[in-house]
Amino acid sequence: MKQNMKSYILKPSLVYDEARRRYQEIKECADKIESKLQKAPTGIIHIVNSGKRVQFYLRDDKSDKSGKYIRKADAQTIRTFLQKYYYEKVMKILKVELKNLEYFLKKTDNITNKIQDAYSELPLEIKHYIDPIDMSDDDYITTWLRIPYQGKEIQEYIPVYQTNNGEMVRSKSELTIANKLADKGIPYKYECPLTLSNGTKIYPDFTIMDVRTRKEIYWEHRGLMDDREYAKQAVFKMKSMMKDGIILGKNLIITEETTSNPLGTNEIDAVIRSYFTS
Repeated sequence: MKQNMKSYILKPSLVYDEARRRYQEIKECADKIESKLQKAPTGIIHIVNSGKRVQFYLRDDKSDKSGKYIRKADAQTIRTFLQKYYYEKVMKILKVELKNLEYFLKKTDNITNKIQDAYSELPLEIKHYIDPIDMSDDDYITTWLRIPYQGKEIQEYIPVYQTNNGEMVRSKSELTIANKLADKGIPYKYECPLTLSNGTKIYPDFTIMDVRTRKEIYWEHRGLMDDREYAKQAVFKMKSMMKDGIILGKNLIITEETTSNPLGTNEIDAVIRSYFTS
């Protein structure tokens, strides 16, 4: 069973970040179209659709009710003014969305942050009495990291390596993974026990909190894949986790190495970028 965090009423939301991203995207698109419209020739195209036949007329402006007939052979003129017609139609739609997004962002002023601050700004002594509706990422990480756990015992004869956070890990690759996560400010726990639904207790190498989703991701590093018994146990462990919904590529990361083919720093960086910093 996963570590017990309080079940908050409000779940993580990126609605304000997405609104800002969408606003910037729409504005950039509108600016490009506006630039093209400024360079477009004067006049508007009038389309007459009579059954199977479509005719095009070039008018000076909206007051012009007749216009000059454009022959089908003059495809470039037709294309130019139809593109202008399309741009003008799209611009009207983009302006409406920009206006709506501006209103939304101005009026809300990121209510999520205000709700989180209502808890974060309380003194620590008071927080102990409160069941928060929501909390900031920093508060959430702090609470998660403070949940006590007993890691897997490391026998005295096994060489250990101390991470920048002070944990003792079993291999140089695990040391690099731990230090890389710490350098990126990504919260993790080393060999935190996980009890599966069948009662089996396992110890994933790293239990990592994805701050964006506030969900745990497990990172298993298989360091002796050229050892047949080790490889057999590693596959069994992965299958046991999959039965509990811990799926490779979703909430499970697996890296591997052998004695002759160690895990590289660049590979660790690529995994962290893919899962946590993209």
